[in-house]
Amino acid sequence: MLLSAVAVMNVGVCRISLRLPENLSLKGKRRVLKSMTTQVRNKFNVCVAEVSDQELWQLATLGVCCLSNDKRYTNEVLSKVVNFITNGRFEVEMLDYEIEIISF
Repeated sequence: MLLSAVAVMNVGVCRISLRLPENLSLKGKRRVLKSMTTQVRNKFNVCVAEVSDQELWQLATLGVCCLSNDKRYTNEVLSKVVNFITNGRFEVEMLDYEIEIISF
């Protein structure tokens, strides 16, 4: 069986480094991150996880992933996630972020 068109899959990955300046414990960090990641998942339909700095109570690194057949859409969604976190009323300060889109 021959396929007439090759399907393209774009995987967008975003790494976001955060500082939680008002936080004083791992329990407080989990509360802030759980609220933020739940809102991001529900609003943008992406996968979100804390990927580094789990034992540090004032730093967090989140990984966000989006899958689409349109590279521009993937970049747009991840950029909106970054803006949502930056402009949201979360108790965090964004230190850095990086977006990478891989096409298959």
